[in-house]
Amino acid sequence: MDLASNLGGKIEKAQVLSAVDKYEKYHASYGGQEDERKANYSDMVNKYYDLATSFYEFGWGESFHFATRWVGESLRESIKRHEHFLALQLGLTPGQKVLDVGCGIGGPLREISRFSSASVTGLNNNEYQITRGRALNRKTGVDKTCNFVKADFMKMPFEDNSFDAVYAIEATCHAPDAYGCYKEIYRVLKPGQCFAAYEWCMTDSFDPNNQEHQKIKAEIEIGDGLPDIRLTTKCLEALKQAGFEVIWEKDLASDFPLPWYLPLDKSHFSLSSFRLTAVGRLFTRNMVKALEFVGLAPKGGQRVQDFLEKAAEGLVEGGKREIFTPMYFFLARKPASESN
Repeated sequence: MDLASNLGGKIEKAQVLSAVDKYEKYHASYGGQEDERKANYSDMVNKYYDLATSFYEFGWGESFHFATRWVGESLRESIKRHEHFLALQLGLTPGQKVLDVGCGIGGPLREISRFSSASVTGLNNNEYQITRGRALNRKTGVDKTCNFVKADFMKMPFEDNSFDAVYAIEATCHAPDAYGCYKEIYRVLKPGQCFAAYEWCMTDSFDPNNQEHQKIKAEIEIGDGLPDIRLTTKCLEALKQAGFEVIWEKDLASDFPLPWYLPLDKSHFSLSSFRLTAVGRLFTRNMVKALEFVGLAPKGGQRVQDFLEKAAEGLVEGGKREIFTPMYFFLARKPASESN
């Protein structure tokens, strides 16, 4: 029932179907153009997360991201380890002031704060996700050390040199311009400190002239609220252009025995992540259909699940063909002085 009651986020229930129409029209399969998505990225991404967050939380939990995975490791365990790895790379220590850029409902924020004893501020431009995040912070007892700020990560409301560390987990892919986003992160980060991220990217194996590759890319874009998906090389260029020193960078997708897309692969079955399996997704689809029919869920919910399903198919195909990665990782440092 939480899925039904929260579907649409802050959108009025009677307006959900209209919001779905507007969201879909931003994307290529509905005649939308990349330039329009970039120009209206804030509206597009806000509509996406109002519409999709309850599905994410129902199926994935509080941390909306993929993870590298070992044999015998559950999805939940792998997600926590993925977050701990990032905290360790940043060298987080108790009392540090940390920024989570594009924090969702705060799953990683809470885990990283508990793991490192750092104070974490989550930056998010979606009011519904912030409302959920604050409630979960209170529930887990981290509301004294963790907070949320509603703002656009292209125009952060923080003073220069405010944070001891900054991270982003599969979030800055929503930015219309990587350089502009990284430059803002550079501005608010203290000199000599580090920024780490997992980025969604097309890899060097992506062929823009291959129609099947373009179809996969478009499915991921509509199903995940993206104005575009950059190449890994473009992210690296943008980091350096913004002024960062890149300590190391690597696509982590192929470093582990189990593929990152395994939870979404319809040939895979898991009781621990049943809701993500083919059977679980079919159950969810029928449940949403029934709830819509009896008026407990707003009209448009089935269409939201349809584009999320397209995204899942695109992500699995993109992963299998190695043309897409959700875990291009980098650790970059702001020079200790501008003269460096």
